[in-house]
This record gives sequence, structure tokens and C-alpha cells, in this order.
Amino acid sequence: MDTGREPVRVVIVDDDQLVRMALRLVIDGEPDLTVVAEAADGDAAITVVDEQRPDVVLMDVRMPRRDGLSATRELLTRPAPPGVLMLTTFDSDDLVLGSLRAGALGFVLKDTQPARILDAVRTVAEGNPVLSPAATARVIAAATGPQSSHTRNASREAARKQLSTLTERERETARAIADGLGNPEIAQRLHISIATVKAHVGNLFAKLALENRVQIALLVRDAED
Repeated sequence: MDTGREPVRVVIVDDDQLVRMALRLVIDGEPDLTVVAEAADGDAAITVVDEQRPDVVLMDVRMPRRDGLSATRELLTRPAPPGVLMLTTFDSDDLVLGSLRAGALGFVLKDTQPARILDAVRTVAEGNPVLSPAATARVIAAATGPQSSHTRNASREAARKQLSTLTERERETARAIADGLGNPEIAQRLHISIATVKAHVGNLFAKLALENRVQIALLVRDAED
């Protein structure tokens, strides 16, 4: 792929050297992508991201010393943070959920086909979330899994209070986002133009103080739990 633009700068963070090597080989094989640094834990990730200022960070979830969730939270407090794409084997759903709530733009499974990982990196580089319907369903299932009654009720009430500030059309748009629909599908479902969908999505970000569609989806699920 030759876009005529500077390559997307990527940092790979994973405690498994073989995983880092494999991802580097895949990413550096693309003319529009380049790996500028690697890190083996969250502390090192923060250091290299501050040094390299990448566009995208592929962040492992479970790592020694400092996990991906903690590192992601710190990185996303930066004035111009990179897009964070979480790497998981899905034995750590709680950390993935925490990362998404903190503002990570999405996640990929470590056994995902290389072409799909590359597509995910490009999508996050453009500031868009990676919402594979199948993987999203697994995250949502984890989000609505067993919790204490008190915790579930508190989360539900907080989410419903946030959603109560929305218009009916905005709530319908949020519901469609939670179902994994893109803007064209939302426009078709609600019988409105794509431009109107974009306006509703912009209102959702502003009113709910959220940064991406994953966070909207999780908020809707919290309200319905």
C-alpha cells in the first residue's frame, strides 16, 4: 500500500520477545507502516512512547512490573496521546475492559490473522475504533458477567443517569453503536442520512464526555445490565 504519506509509526509492547518479533516482521513488511520501538513492559512502554511519539501503540494486556491497563491509562493522559490497540489472548477480559473504558481504541486477539492486525493498526492510526462484531461480543459478555449486586446496581444507575441527558434519537444511535453498527448501517436502521448519524455521534461524545465508540457501547451495556 503506497499512500504517498509518511508511514504510520508503531510501538509494540509485549513481554514475549517472539510475539514482538513476529509483529515487527508483519508490520515492517508494509510500506505505509513502520515499527519505531519495542518495549517489554508498561514502564518501558511509557518511556519509549514519550521518546518516539508514535501514532499507534500495540499494547499487551498482561505484563510483569506494569500491566497494559496501567500504562494505557497514563499514556492517554498525554496532551496528544497515540492510538492504543490492546493485544489479548482473552484470558484477561477485565483488563481489556478497563483499557477500553480508559480510552483505548480497540483490541485484537494475538491469534488474529496478520492482515487483520494490519487493518486494525491503520484504523486506529486514523483515530477510529476497531470493533470486530465477534470480538466485541466477547468483551460485552465479560462486561455483563457476574458482579456483586451492589456493584452492578451502581454501574447501572450511573450509566442510566448519563444516558438520560440524550435525546431519543441520540439514545437510538448509542444503542446501534452498542450493536456494533457502523454509520451507514445506523443510517439505514434509523432511516436518516449518514450526515445526521455523524452529528448524533458527535453529540454523544460531547454529552457523555467519551472519546470513542467502544466507550459508548460499554456505557449502553452498563445501563441495560
